[in-house]
Amino acid sequence: MFFKGPGKVVMVAICINGLNFFFKLLAWVYTGSASMFSEAIHSLADTCNQALLALGISQSARTPDPSHPYGFTNMRYIASLISGVGIFMMGAGLSWYHGIIGLLHPHPVESLLWAYCILAGSLVSEGATLLVAINEIRRSARAKGLSFYQYVVQSRDPSTNVVLLEDAAAVLSVAVAATCMGLTSLTGNPYYDSVGSLGVGTLLGTVSAFLIYTNTEALLGRSIEPEQLQRLTELLESDPVVRAIHDVKATDMGMSKVRFKAEVDFDGRVVTRSYLEKQDIEQLLQEIQQVKTLEELEAFMLKHGENIVDMLGAEVDRLEKDLKQRNPDVRHVDLEIL
Repeated sequence: MFFKGPGKVVMVAICINGLNFFFKLLAWVYTGSASMFSEAIHSLADTCNQALLALGISQSARTPDPSHPYGFTNMRYIASLISGVGIFMMGAGLSWYHGIIGLLHPHPVESLLWAYCILAGSLVSEGATLLVAINEIRRSARAKGLSFYQYVVQSRDPSTNVVLLEDAAAVLSVAVAATCMGLTSLTGNPYYDSVGSLGVGTLLGTVSAFLIYTNTEALLGRSIEPEQLQRLTELLESDPVVRAIHDVKATDMGMSKVRFKAEVDFDGRVVTRSYLEKQDIEQLLQEIQQVKTLEELEAFMLKHGENIVDMLGAEVDRLEKDLKQRNPDVRHVDLEIL
């Protein structure tokens, strides 16, 4: 699970961000830079959030049970949602707080040479993790026939999405921090460093807002693409046994799993004709001719009525199987007979 796909991306990110946090924390202790403090908090938040993503991935692989008949797929979205809230509270909040304190109570910043070296190393490592996430999303988007942008916005893979956005924000925040620290070094004005902390906090707040929105949308159960819904509808309507369908709903359950529901008006004549084609008509005619009393008529009707209802159930099973075979994303089909 953690040696390929989203699991591999998350584990690589945990290792790199953990090391980045350690070195950035040392640089902050040495220099006292507000921007470097924000960077250290950023890496800590990323490490904790990605550990949470790893937990979500492992939990999502659990098999369905009687209490959770549709499985635990949404655990990835829940973990990503909590991660987004964590970025906002821990990352953005502390960065804003430290930046405001720096503006209100400025103090001179010590030598920034080591801070620049650590930021440069962080830029390389964060960039490497970002490339891993980009390649994984490109591969998955290509397999689903989606563009890179569509795959990210629709939150098809929440775990990789979080790593992508966190590392993109990390690369940008390193540039912001380095720029503001450079201005502080050139001018001797510590206000630039505090402004850098506020800039990093704002960047993290933006990322967290996007993650909270996309994962909330996924958890609410959004509809699938209209084109895909149309294909499913046409497949049902083209079957001879179906007269009409109503109240069609297709919900994206996450991780390319779709639940399809529709009310089906079956053509009773076609169902009955199919039943008769499987019967010995001569024997059936003899049974009809032997009916003399109401009790015999009732017994005849009950026998063949039950058989026709059983056949209708078999038709429902056949339609559900066809929908799943022709559309692998459809995992659960609920057809209601009108």
